[in-house]
Amino acid sequence: MGRVSPLPPPGPLRTLAYATLVNTVGAGLWLAGGALYLTRDVGLSATSVGAGLTVAGLVGLTASVPLGALADRWDPRTLRAVLQVGQALAALAYLLVGSFPAFLAVAVPEALLAAGNLAVRAALVAAVGGPDGRVHAFATLRAVANLGITVGTALAGIALAVDTHRAYQVLVVGNAVTYLLSAALLLRLPPQPAADARRATAARPAPDAETTPGAMTTGGGTRRGPGARRRGGPLRDGRFLAVSGASAVLSTHVTVLVLVVPLWTVDRAGAPPPVVSAVLLANTVLTVLLAVRLSRGAERAAPAARKLRRAGLVLAAATPLYAVTGVLPVLPAVVLLLVATAVWTVGDLWQGAAGAGLAYDLAPPDAIGAYQGADGLLAGLAQALGRGLLTLLVLGGGPVGWLVLGVVFAAAGLAAPALTRRAVAHRPAPQAQPAGVPG
Repeated sequence: MGRVSPLPPPGPLRTLAYATLVNTVGAGLWLAGGALYLTRDVGLSATSVGAGLTVAGLVGLTASVPLGALADRWDPRTLRAVLQVGQALAALAYLLVGSFPAFLAVAVPEALLAAGNLAVRAALVAAVGGPDGRVHAFATLRAVANLGITVGTALAGIALAVDTHRAYQVLVVGNAVTYLLSAALLLRLPPQPAADARRATAARPAPDAETTPGAMTTGGGTRRGPGARRRGGPLRDGRFLAVSGASAVLSTHVTVLVLVVPLWTVDRAGAPPPVVSAVLLANTVLTVLLAVRLSRGAERAAPAARKLRRAGLVLAAATPLYAVTGVLPVLPAVVLLLVATAVWTVGDLWQGAAGAGLAYDLAPPDAIGAYQGADGLLAGLAQALGRGLLTLLVLGGGPVGWLVLGVVFAAAGLAAPALTRRAVAHRPAPQAQPAGVPG
């Protein structure tokens, strides 16, 4: 019988899962209550909050690559703990916000820390999971994160029901405390060597190993050796960016699910607002149950690209199901919304695992953090732009808009294998080392 709990067996990954669980409980608190705190308690307008978060989010993306690169040269465990202490201070600073300029002064550094922390987290997952276990670790933590956000959202409901100044302050402080608790749990992990140190270790051949000049292979193509590195960093690696861009287009499924589907459910399908909660809950439950299982086979570039292609086709297949709900009576529309969300979730999980596998396996071994930062930068840009474009496309275009979105997803998925083959084929060959000489 398989494991029911999303928590992994005892070990470093379980410690990392506990840190993620605590951290995402705080994320759920803030996602559910942050906007209401800023509008109802602080007194900012909804337009100001939306504009401020958009500006902060775009500025924050600039930290992804630099902090990811720093994680390649410093222990990512310690770096992430330091960043989370900074995030705790930023979260507490919201208690001091009383105007729009003060809001921006807090939101921008918080977004910088958050975006950089995502890249550092990816480097830490790679260090804990290793080349053969990092996609599994990524999927495990995703399942745990969904559980944590659900708990945090439920807890935030208490503060929102009380709807007093003190209740909102408790919500803000609770979010800050989860960052500190998560940082403390991270420090229980053993120190993780920087990517440069891992590369140097990997470059030393075993005493009895035969050293054969030429290229190693992985995922169906030529792979660089530990000593090879692309010049200019990830932002000048066009082939990597093309693969990551296809994955980023598909990653907008998050925006569709949390923004477009709720608006469509109420405005076009005519369902009562509680149905939105049922749709999102279905996605959460399926993610907790299936994330690890559907991540299998995405550790190397070629199979990950095929999984990304399947993700694009499955997401595309769900779009006409959503489209039909706009012309059905309410009851069958609600049933079809849940079916469409189940199909959508499968594509969602395949895309997450495949995108992680590609970003890891196409990166030089000593630049995992920097390349994860670039991957996160593209995904962040796609989702930031997608909020407006997807809302306009689907809610403005109706069923036709859903079908156009399906074509876009299918095209991105179908392009992934060819783009990946091109990226793999142009990897630098390893630098040959004489037998017995450390790399």
